[in-house]
Amino acid sequence: MKCISWNVNGIRAVLKKDFVEILYALDADIFCIQETKAQPDQIEVDCELYPYQYINSAQRKGYSGTMIFCKEEPVSVRYGMDMEEHDTEGRVITLEYPAYYVVTVYTPNSGDGLKRLDYRMEWDKAFSTYLESLDKPVMACGDFNVANEEIDIKNPKTNHKNAGFTDEERDSFKKYLLSHFVDTYRTLYPEKVEYSWWSYRFKAREKNAGWRIDYWLVSPELKHKIVDAKILTDVYGSDHCPVELDVEII
Repeated sequence: MKCISWNVNGIRAVLKKDFVEILYALDADIFCIQETKAQPDQIEVDCELYPYQYINSAQRKGYSGTMIFCKEEPVSVRYGMDMEEHDTEGRVITLEYPAYYVVTVYTPNSGDGLKRLDYRMEWDKAFSTYLESLDKPVMACGDFNVANEEIDIKNPKTNHKNAGFTDEERDSFKKYLLSHFVDTYRTLYPEKVEYSWWSYRFKAREKNAGWRIDYWLVSPELKHKIVDAKILTDVYGSDHCPVELDVEII
């Protein structure tokens, strides 16, 4: 099974940049996107590959939001984590299938000056608790807004106090997520240097001065099912590129 996750940084913008053609070209079984920045009535994606499309939008217009396209109808769909304090920004969708769950997440950014760092810490704990509550193996994907190790960021020494690479965020990611789930890409490629996000400033993508902040995490019992994990750096249209998980699921 082929699964894709992509922070599109605005679904309406990426629809003008061959998004539907990319959907057809990648031909994933499940295609998760983050940061839609749109309400359901503003999102119309005409793609015959995906008869099932699920949208979770933020209450605040033009902000956050997630979406999942899939070929096979899930058993059930959940929007949010059933936690009122965390469910107003459209950050989580969960699809249940007979043998597993697929969860897409757009993790809150700690923001300029780390003004939202405390909330981010609360989020990590809540999201971990939610994932642990699911009663089947989990495949969780999305923009986790953290570069886990120095290998995952071009300039680690100058970013230790910046959102996405603070000690607090990295420790939290390890404690609440990597202690329970497998980083599929790093498991297969422990020393490979690739990034999934580049600033729009300073020609960062052209210089490949990026961060790896987009992940596919899986429950340990799915580790032996991982076939491959890829970062699709040749796909444009956003400041992020898609990340892929190929997995054997019966």
